[in-house]
Amino acid sequence: MLESGLIIRALMRNKTGALLIALQIALTMTIMVNAIFMIHDRQAQMARDSGINEQDSFYLTNTVFAQDYNTRVGLQTDLDAIRKTPGVVDAVQINAIPLSGGGWSSGLQTEPGEDKDGTGTAIYMVDDHAINTLELELIAGENFAPSDIEWRIPAQSAWPAKVIITRALAESLFPDNWQSALGSTVYISNNQPMQVIGIIKSLQAPWNGWSGVERSALVPFHMDTRSGRYFIRTEPGRRDELMPVIENMLATSNKGRIIRRLTTMEETRERSYRQHNATNKVLITVVTTLTLITAFGIVGLAIFSINRRTKQIGTRRALGATRWQVMRYFMVENLLISALGIAIGIIGTIALNYWLVNKFEMTPLGFDLILLGVITLITVGQLAVLYPARKAALISPASATRTV
Repeated sequence: MLESGLIIRALMRNKTGALLIALQIALTMTIMVNAIFMIHDRQAQMARDSGINEQDSFYLTNTVFAQDYNTRVGLQTDLDAIRKTPGVVDAVQINAIPLSGGGWSSGLQTEPGEDKDGTGTAIYMVDDHAINTLELELIAGENFAPSDIEWRIPAQSAWPAKVIITRALAESLFPDNWQSALGSTVYISNNQPMQVIGIIKSLQAPWNGWSGVERSALVPFHMDTRSGRYFIRTEPGRRDELMPVIENMLATSNKGRIIRRLTTMEETRERSYRQHNATNKVLITVVTTLTLITAFGIVGLAIFSINRRTKQIGTRRALGATRWQVMRYFMVENLLISALGIAIGIIGTIALNYWLVNKFEMTPLGFDLILLGVITLITVGQLAVLYPARKAALISPASATRTV
């Protein structure tokens, strides 16, 4: 077996080249592992369940311009007509859409007073059809009754007496026992009481990058407004068929308004995470490019080393060294360089991840990703040096006698 000391002495005669490759491997390790970590984190965010039935749902905007239009009568008429449409499961007026990027938020607290800290939550203003329309899972308590729904006029500051919240919000408000939230009184706008009558499993907020994205509350409001959204759920597989039907029905039923922005929840999700997808593609490109540059650097260093030592390799072959032993020499040499680079890279990886975690409030890097980076770079190094090593193994013993 080749002496490691022989390899180290040979490397010391070309310290600059070996050190540059080691630093290149370290840089690749640092960036690659943290890039994969960021990609994984974004993929986990994009895979989160919004809590609603997305594949069978769409929404639209109803904007009224007629002066003699009765918004309250019009709302009830529209919802009744939509709900009676064959193929429609249910419909609701809603002030905001999960993952859409725009909506309402407020703070809830367990004690009244301006000096108390509130827990931020997304506010969805809906009626008693919301749970069925959104297909939310009610895990405790009960739904709103029709008599609970109040009319909200623009700029109104008063809130209803009841609220339904997500489990995540219940856990934030009552960390010792989230189930105790049911029946409890919480306060909105510092001192207005609301009784928690129900808890739903999940419903994401409109803002995907918000740390409290799972904290949402349903408030029993009909909105007295001339521009609002209708959210509709259809029977499975009938969404695309019914979208133009409902649009045409609403448009023809009253000429004093505009029906626009028909959007599916799948389109909303895609738009919401478009930047995440674009960033992931950039990171994948960076990782791939760095890995290829590192691989080419290893090939170049190995070929340069072989060309300088052609006579030495021929002498070893003449003294009885097999082709495998020559190949093994250069593969072990590369392994030592890779080990040095990876050791430096691990330090850099942890340091960069520590900065990312503190700067962007991300979860810490797991050991599994570091191990993946180690295995990947060792494999890339060994594959990259394979061709130059085979080339070295083919050097004839007769080359030892050449003078030039």
